[in-house]
Amino acid sequence: MKDNSNKNSLALHIITPFIVCFLCIGIFLVAMIKPSDKLKVYMNLAFMDDLKITPDGTRGLVVKENEIVNDYSGETNETGEIIRPQFAELYAVIKSDAFELDVPVYWGSDRELFERGACQSSGSVIIGEEGNTVISAHEDTFFSELGTLEIGDIITINTNYGQFTYKVKELIEFKKDDNKYVVPSEETKLTLYTCKKNVLGSSDERIGVICELTEKKFYTEEMQ
Repeated sequence: MKDNSNKNSLALHIITPFIVCFLCIGIFLVAMIKPSDKLKVYMNLAFMDDLKITPDGTRGLVVKENEIVNDYSGETNETGEIIRPQFAELYAVIKSDAFELDVPVYWGSDRELFERGACQSSGSVIIGEEGNTVISAHEDTFFSELGTLEIGDIITINTNYGQFTYKVKELIEFKKDDNKYVVPSEETKLTLYTCKKNVLGSSDERIGVICELTEKKFYTEEMQ
């Protein structure tokens, strides 16, 4: 009986370090999940939003089309109230001499929204807020002329709460899984990007521009 007890004690002493080791490895792996997730959140921002719940409780996309004010003639201020959009809501229009058409901007990302215009992920800041505003669109549709932008070009974004003017300060090119240009930042800037054209099919390369905010005009009158 005593021999069995000694054998069990010896076995326990041998097994215990392995158990502790496995527990430490498990805790380490769990601890690494959060930093990894934070990196993934901002990679490929244009594809991160899921379909939202419709009013009848089913999953689907409810698109809200708004008439964006382009000819506001009232008084403006450098500061004002930002109107937070809902998912799939058209809330801005991008204009530039480089674009043949005005580009509508929808809040959130979804295949149908990419067919309608450019998409801004809810992971970036709303136009007019401090931080990095990240907007993307397909290279064969709404951002087909994005690659023609040059440093110094002017981009104007109209919303129903104000008009915001930016100047292109940097041309960028990066890999699909490179998140350095789309992560949040303390610097207030506008990042526009699209896929790099590839005649052989889908490309893992992205091209775009980083723009600095040069002027903001918040409307003093409420726009409907």
